Amino acid sequence: MAENPSSFSIKHWSDDDKPREKLLRKGRSVLSDAELVAILIGSGSKNESAVALSKRILASANHSLGELGKLSIKQLMKFKGVGEAKAVTIAAALEIGRRRRGEGTLKITRINSSSDVFEHLLPLMGDLLHEEFWIVYLNNANGILYTAQLSKGGITGTLVDVRIAMKQALELGAVALILAHNHPSGTLRPSEADKAVTQKLKLAAEALDIKILDHLIITQKDYFSFADDNAL
Repeated sequence: MAENPSSFSIKHWSDDDKPREKLLRKGRSVLSDAELVAILIGSGSKNESAVALSKRILASANHSLGELGKLSIKQLMKFKGVGEAKAVTIAAALEIGRRRRGEGTLKITRINSSSDVFEHLLPLMGDLLHEEFWIVYLNNANGILYTAQLSKGGITGTLVDVRIAMKQALELGAVALILAHNHPSGTLRPSEADKAVTQKLKLAAEALDIKILDHLIITQKDYFSFADDNAL
């Protein structure tokens, strides 16, 4: 006997199982990621509830909201039941979350550890699909003077312009620098190119009496610190 398509509709569920009603009754924190996404979607298809659709979408993103945030509008629209309006809603909500996270972490004004650098740069680099190289310029109290992107698209000795980095440091009166770049692949181990760029910048900085305190490799969830690993 065929299952009644209407049974897939959330409106037939008990109030405790409906995402919106559950949020109103019990608060936001009790909802699963899929239930929160289901509220954004609003409805599924005639054969699939919004929650089931959301679970399927999240599964395709390794059950990670961070990975989900990387999906394009076209990629989201490949799921049956997700049109342009729903895809835009999901993308906008996840971008709001990313910016909200950024507002909190960008309040860091002084670097005391590699974790401070990670928290400072994660909103800028964590979700990127390509590599970028950034520098944090510091004063003699490890206060952040400026944070700037030095290159985009890959990390090699030719793409990272040492002269621009040192010119900026001198203009700012920086006495120390922290290098950072992201690995979209998720790997945390430095490549030979990463090590070469680090040494190239370190030698140039030392000639100007500027210290390279660290070089971080950043992924969406974690980081590798050259300083913590005694690799500088």
